Amino acid sequence: MRATVVGFALMALPLVFFGLFFAYPVAAIVGRGLKTDAGWQFGRIGEVLARPDIADVLWFTTWQALASTGLTLLIALPGAYVFARFDFPGKGLLRAVVTVPFVLPTVVVGTAFLALVGRNGLLDQLWGIRLDTTVWAILLAHVFFNYAVVVRTVGGLWAQLDPRQEEAARVLGAGRFAAWRRVTLPALAPAVAAAALMVFLFTFSSFGVVQILGGPSYSTLEVEVYRQTAQLLDLPTAAVLTMVQFAAMGLVLAVHARTVRRRETALRLVDPRRTAHRPHGPMERALLGGVLLTVAVLIVLPLGVLVERSLDAPGGYGLGFYRALEEVGSGTFLVPPLESIGNSLEYALAATAIALVVGGLAAGALTRRAGRFVRGFDALLMLPLGVSAVTVGFGFLITLDEPPLDLRTSWILVPLAQALVGVPFVVRTMLPVLRAVDARLREAAAVLGASPWRAWREVDLPLVWRALLIAAGFAFAVSLGEFGATVFIARPDRPTLPVAVTRLLGRAGEMNYGQAMALSTILMLVCAVSLLVLERLRPDKTSGEF
Repeated sequence: MRATVVGFALMALPLVFFGLFFAYPVAAIVGRGLKTDAGWQFGRIGEVLARPDIADVLWFTTWQALASTGLTLLIALPGAYVFARFDFPGKGLLRAVVTVPFVLPTVVVGTAFLALVGRNGLLDQLWGIRLDTTVWAILLAHVFFNYAVVVRTVGGLWAQLDPRQEEAARVLGAGRFAAWRRVTLPALAPAVAAAALMVFLFTFSSFGVVQILGGPSYSTLEVEVYRQTAQLLDLPTAAVLTMVQFAAMGLVLAVHARTVRRRETALRLVDPRRTAHRPHGPMERALLGGVLLTVAVLIVLPLGVLVERSLDAPGGYGLGFYRALEEVGSGTFLVPPLESIGNSLEYALAATAIALVVGGLAAGALTRRAGRFVRGFDALLMLPLGVSAVTVGFGFLITLDEPPLDLRTSWILVPLAQALVGVPFVVRTMLPVLRAVDARLREAAAVLGASPWRAWREVDLPLVWRALLIAAGFAFAVSLGEFGATVFIARPDRPTLPVAVTRLLGRAGEMNYGQAMALSTILMLVCAVSLLVLERLRPDKTSGEF
């Protein structure tokens, strides 16, 4: 009974938060699009889906996500093996490097590849090759962004699989490939499936990458929702597309949850430090060299070109573009673009605080065995990842505009939207650690008269403080780069870094392009520093979770 009461008490604030700032705005958008004075117009769903242009968007969204997922697995699985089973100098630093793209805002990812494959990009200058406005640029950028998902998810589990099981199969007469196929692959399959579904999730809802690199020829559901709301003001079409995306992503998340449960089946796991060895023999050295070359070309090169373009000012290499950020551009900004740095940091810190409170309470509720309602609450927390951030941002504008929630002119509107994306990361980071805390310790504290708050402070907090800091780092990085909702609600005099980058890229001229590269470099460095701090905070034991 006590667990039930505590569980529901912990859920109260997260439920109110998600109800007011997620369910209400999304429902309002759908309602405005499909409901008239004559009632609900569900026939519009069929009308919208029957349009040839919308069918093209749905087809492109699906096949590019499938292609991006397959290409990412093909390129990243060798890296997962190398990080799991090889021990080599600089391994920790390289692991941080390959994870940098994942915490970067998609706007910066698109900008980095634009500097590499776009107009006057490195490929254009060397060989006259331009890949912007082509699907290849989109696919490569998606691999760049999601490489770490496969390396972390699959490699984390691979490092803990006991290699003696595969060796035993070889002693019994199985060849190297047969032993791997019959022993290792079945153990890895759930992790590979989980990684594939995560990559599909991110690429299916791709926005910044497609908007910057795809041009007018390519549009995902997320980009089309933005176009229908911000440019055409066609709410019925936007509402239908939101429902389609929500249904598709809900299905993906359900399959992902099922895959995660499969990963929890019993496996013979060992300390990852026992499975790693120095590469020996020409094949292993060649594999390590191939992975290092892939990381250099696919990850380091785009980031390096981004930095180089930010320094290539009209008067020669220097900080000209960075100094120009202190000036107000003609018609582009009401304030110097440099102010967007302070705005982003302020918003991200506030969003992180909100995400930690809401996500921490939600994670605490999920650790209480208080029936199906509490356990089903986990699915609700993931919904913001399956609904268009554009829809949420536009929903904020049309719902939070009258008392008692008239927040349109309040600075807190942006952190609230960013926190919606940060909460799932907080929950996913803290939940495994909280579940690992022995419940008998809490029960003993309660028997001795400790209140739930005191039990948390003296029992849970000393055990989970590191996970709390890691959750804060992820929430900060995600909030810093949030773009889909922020582009609607950030005030013109207080733009964030991603919004500022997009505005600069949307205007012609070398100076605007250079300033976009400079701002993107600054944003990349802030995210990279956050990631390096996270790496130092991580426990020594590798986990199978991302």
